[in-house]
Amino acid sequence: MFWTYHVNMRSWQRSIPTAAVVGSVGSFEIIEEYPRDKYLPSYLVRAVHKNLVFHVHIATDVVGDSIRIVTAYVPDPSKWDTEFRRRRLR
Repeated sequence: MFWTYHVNMRSWQRSIPTAAVVGSVGSFEIIEEYPRDKYLPSYLVRAVHKNLVFHVHIATDVVGDSIRIVTAYVPDPSKWDTEFRRRRLR
């Protein structure tokens, strides 16, 4: 598992500690897939740590046998359903 500079910078600003991301791995639920993403296939996952529900964007490096944590954020309730699994239609 690799951490991008972006996630390190943003998770601090967004009050999502690294320990929360690592501690939530067992709860990861893929909610969106981006197989043709710019650099690597990637996924948006829903994660839960204690009482915090948040999203983690991960990229998969099959050749390198690793994943990259791209960013983590608490979803905007006006843009997601109440469980933060599906985007609201505009």
